[in-house]
Amino acid sequence: MRHLRKIGLLLPVVFMTLHSCKTANTVTGGEAVRDLSARQVIKRHYRNAPDFKTVTGRMKVDYSNGDISQGVNLSFRIRKDEAIWLSATMSLVKVYITPDRASFYNKLDNTYFDGDFSYLSHLLGTELNFGKIQDMLLGQAMLDLTSGTYTSAVVENTYQLMPEDQMQLFKALFRIEPAHFRMGKQLLTDRSANRALSIEYKKYQEVAGVVFPEEIDILAQENDRETSIRIAYRNMELNRKVSFPYSIPKGYREIKLEDEL
Repeated sequence: MRHLRKIGLLLPVVFMTLHSCKTANTVTGGEAVRDLSARQVIKRHYRNAPDFKTVTGRMKVDYSNGDISQGVNLSFRIRKDEAIWLSATMSLVKVYITPDRASFYNKLDNTYFDGDFSYLSHLLGTELNFGKIQDMLLGQAMLDLTSGTYTSAVVENTYQLMPEDQMQLFKALFRIEPAHFRMGKQLLTDRSANRALSIEYKKYQEVAGVVFPEEIDILAQENDRETSIRIAYRNMELNRKVSFPYSIPKGYREIKLEDEL
């Protein structure tokens, strides 16, 4: 059952929001031009961020860490900036996160976890909070691009941004696709801890004039360990009234993550 716990803890991280009706069009096209400055690219990236209140739907998560591989089908609900809720078939596993809390329970082995983002930060090799997770999963930059100075170059038909003053042991790289100025890839590397986090946005889709990720690949590396996550989405609906039914059942055993790491 231990691998199911791992998946339960990963679900808040891998959750990505999409907006839709019954159908969606895959976003294609766009050509990066060399006369856009880094400042102009960053401005367009934030200007094109998706705007919504709530999203519901279903998602498929494929997870592998070299030892086990697992596919999970989920229902999800999200209220932007406030809450994310996930439920596996028959509510066997439920996940609920807010800006202050990451929690899940597993009916298969009567266990639960209720705590902060420290485990998720450890797992993906970079300091995480609710805002960073949400930005990552929406196709937005995990770091604040307006707070630093970046160089820009056209690489593989994307706008590649790199900080002018890279910290010696921490490296960041962002590639922004030219069709709607959303993330094509973001890479964060902590060489002091031999960790790297790569998030690649394989497809985007446009529904009712709003662009959201359609497929995403996440690869977390630490020393010789790799964790990969692939997600895909369907049956999305936008701005419905949503609730977040979540209550840890009585008698469940609390998971101590220091024993899991």
